[in-house]
Amino acid sequence: MPRRRTGRVRIWLMAPISLEKIEAIAPDQASLVAARKLVKPSGWSGISSNGAGLIWGECQGSGSSPYRVVASEVDAGYKCTCPSRKFPCKHSLALMWMRSEGKIAFAAGQAPEWVQEWTRRRRTGAGVAGKDDPEGGAVGKNAAVAAAPVVEEMDPKAEARAAAARERSRREREEAILGGLDDLDQWIADQIDNGLAGFAANAGKLCRAIAQRLVDAKASGLASRIDGLPARLYALPEQARSTAAIEQLGQLHLLAEAYRRQGILSSELHADVRREVGWTQSRESLLTEENALAVSGSWRVTATVSEVQPDRLRRLKTWLWREDVAKGPQVAVLIDFVPLAGGPTRSSYQPGDKLGATLVFYPSARPLRALIKEVTTPAQVCGVDLRLPDKTLIAAMDEYEDALAAVPWLSAWPITFCGASLRRNGENLFLSSSDGAVLPLAASQSGAAAPLLALERFDGFGLWDGYLFRLCFAQTALGRWVAE
Repeated sequence: MPRRRTGRVRIWLMAPISLEKIEAIAPDQASLVAARKLVKPSGWSGISSNGAGLIWGECQGSGSSPYRVVASEVDAGYKCTCPSRKFPCKHSLALMWMRSEGKIAFAAGQAPEWVQEWTRRRRTGAGVAGKDDPEGGAVGKNAAVAAAPVVEEMDPKAEARAAAARERSRREREEAILGGLDDLDQWIADQIDNGLAGFAANAGKLCRAIAQRLVDAKASGLASRIDGLPARLYALPEQARSTAAIEQLGQLHLLAEAYRRQGILSSELHADVRREVGWTQSRESLLTEENALAVSGSWRVTATVSEVQPDRLRRLKTWLWREDVAKGPQVAVLIDFVPLAGGPTRSSYQPGDKLGATLVFYPSARPLRALIKEVTTPAQVCGVDLRLPDKTLIAAMDEYEDALAAVPWLSAWPITFCGASLRRNGENLFLSSSDGAVLPLAASQSGAAAPLLALERFDGFGLWDGYLFRLCFAQTALGRWVAE
């Protein structure tokens, strides 16, 4: 939340609650899924707003009395009378979600006494989750003690209690994750004992069970990775699945061991491990981080990929290529999450678009994921070919091997190439180059990419996961080809 600080006085500036903000403060993906089910007026009553940053309502739960929910649009602070031990709970997230979407009307009105009591408690520092708050209220991850856009004096004791509560919550999650990793180790050992020859045939059921356990252990990143494992195996030829299963389980073991040994890792790999397991860094903290890697330049959109996750969220990836020849990453990926219930959603950018921007990269041993900090030139359609480096597939694969050595659990790596061609072997398509490199294409692209077979050579961009190549963008003598 933007603010100006002068001594012990903070001035909070009004800003709307966005879905991105809601995702950032959610304790895990499971809470977002549960909250999505409550984003409907039928289970709510008294949904209102005072027009000055406070929203509230009552949500009917399993008990006879509805849960009272209040939130601040100013700093994403919240309180709910439900007994949930997750902060924020699904009711608080749902109330903010309804406000963010704007599809459900919030009646204008005077805040009732229980809402006013919450704002008074926040101002005096008594509304922090813990023994001082018997109703189980909580303050959001990025919240202070303001409930309206006014100047307020901060209570150092309240700040200390809030910091202690956050630290206690962090320790509890760390312990839960370590317990989940122990279960993961046992699960991997069980699969090996049972024999991996038949693992792929039952992968869906086997992976769902341990993924749910990891969700409960608050390791949502690992859970999503395991949930996606069956699809990765089924995309491969049957004879390759057992070997791939061994490699994938090995990567899971490496992740678990790396998480247990965070203290000896480099700061970049430490960040990779925690992000892969499920810890998140908010947009605000990354953009304000002094040592964050920032790269400015002219960026071209090379691919947009939409993936449906098992938790009913759609992951939108926008891949960017930096045309400027300067120090820093040449490729970046922007990742957004939207509810699947909202219907088909596409990236706001399209392949071929060009924009000038400064990107800030998440810390990593091989930085890829980034956020747009500032747009200097708005995105516009560009018909000029990308200026790709004169690089063969073998050179591109060497870069992939280097990246894999740095981050052994890589799932997809961007590859640019020049002078390649498409070849067919039976029903399968392969990308090949004159230096002898051959990459198999995903079977799902066999039809769409078939027109490229007639071309002698072309340049392009794609994603390699160690097994299959996803061709995303091709520049040919006949024009531009973009994956559907």
